[in-house]
Amino acid sequence: MAGFQDIIGQEQMKEHMQRAIASGNISHAYIIAGEKACGKRTIAGIFAQTLQCEAGGTEPCMKCRSCKQTLSGNQPDIIYLPAPQPKGKAGKEGEKKSTSIGVDEIRSRLNNDIVIKPYSSPRKIYILQNAEQMTVQAQNALLKTLEEPPSYGVILLLTTNVNGLLPTILSRCVVLNMKPVPDETVERYLMEQCKLPDYQAQVCAAFARGNIGRAKELAGSSDFERMKSDVLSILKYVREMSLSQIMEAVKKAGDYKQQINDYLDICVIWYRDVLFYKATAEPNRLVFREEISAIRNIARDVSYEGIEDVIQALDKAKRRIEANVNFDLAMELLFLEMKEKG
Repeated sequence: MAGFQDIIGQEQMKEHMQRAIASGNISHAYIIAGEKACGKRTIAGIFAQTLQCEAGGTEPCMKCRSCKQTLSGNQPDIIYLPAPQPKGKAGKEGEKKSTSIGVDEIRSRLNNDIVIKPYSSPRKIYILQNAEQMTVQAQNALLKTLEEPPSYGVILLLTTNVNGLLPTILSRCVVLNMKPVPDETVERYLMEQCKLPDYQAQVCAAFARGNIGRAKELAGSSDFERMKSDVLSILKYVREMSLSQIMEAVKKAGDYKQQINDYLDICVIWYRDVLFYKATAEPNRLVFREEISAIRNIARDVSYEGIEDVIQALDKAKRRIEANVNFDLAMELLFLEMKEKG
């Protein structure tokens, strides 16, 4: 585990946490909110490690007994919930994995446990992941502890959806929101740490929308590269496609049904590149600048209104698919709009 200085971005959150550590003014409960893979667990873990660090600084020392225990996953006073599944224990065939956190989990592993004093540290810290998955009964059970917490207790609730938590929970916690990291910072990180070429780092940063974890995931994903290649092969030639070729493209898009938002985002960024180049004739700021020849040709031949129409059609296709409109029909209508206007 790294320290606060190794976290990319999130300056406000880091400053808040380190100021609280330095002053000793630690709240009994925090909500750390942000989208999936944005680093909530990492920053919560560093906060917990620093609070338990025997050196007493605003960064974990990595050398004391507590820090070494945390690094090995054996710090007895930093507890992660829900309980991890034992390795190798698979569910029965056809058994549906529960995505909710029930009242028994909260009572047994938090409420009943927090009344026992810390084993070897000044605090007892609970990191509750996917807190929005708590049932209403589980949240009400947690509320009883939040109303009368022991002085040594700190509860960190990690969530992708603050609105999934009861107002009474929110009112008793300090809410900290993860912020998007600037694209330039994400690009630099991918080039320096993941050794990506600049054009590939720019594409991953554009799709990550400020999410470092998502950017790293895309950078190492051969599936994303394959999808991007397939989408671009359609976008470059859709205006010349016959109806049978469009139907084949619709069929191929079905292979990416589970990643359709990423698929459509590639299309949006492509047409934004076309729009930007048409307006400025500047290739260096394009996301897909390695495709400058195709972008230049399309920008020359289509109108501003046509590009805007296609971008609106992409948004409409996304909404149709979210509303469970027939997938093939939604994609067929989209490709026909691209052929006519783009």
